[in-house]
Amino acid sequence: MPIDKGRTLAATCANCHGTDGHSVGGTESLAGVPRDTLLRKLSAFSRGEKPATIMHQIAEGYTPEQLTLIAEHFAAQRARTGH
Repeated sequence: MPIDKGRTLAATCANCHGTDGHSVGGTESLAGVPRDTLLRKLSAFSRGEKPATIMHQIAEGYTPEQLTLIAEHFAAQRARTGH
């Protein structure tokens, strides 16, 4: 079975954004957010254009291709409603 690179990269986001982007509070859920929306935010963090406490440092560590894989992974997850 091929390795899902997007899922592997996105696993590092679980500490703050929950498993597969399903946050349990405190941070934004990423599951189901459109790819282009996530990619725009991740790119802005990476360029230092979007204020953050830690996200700009994290996003800088990824290539544009890796950020795309991460955004695609979260966009493909089903958002949870009605906690």
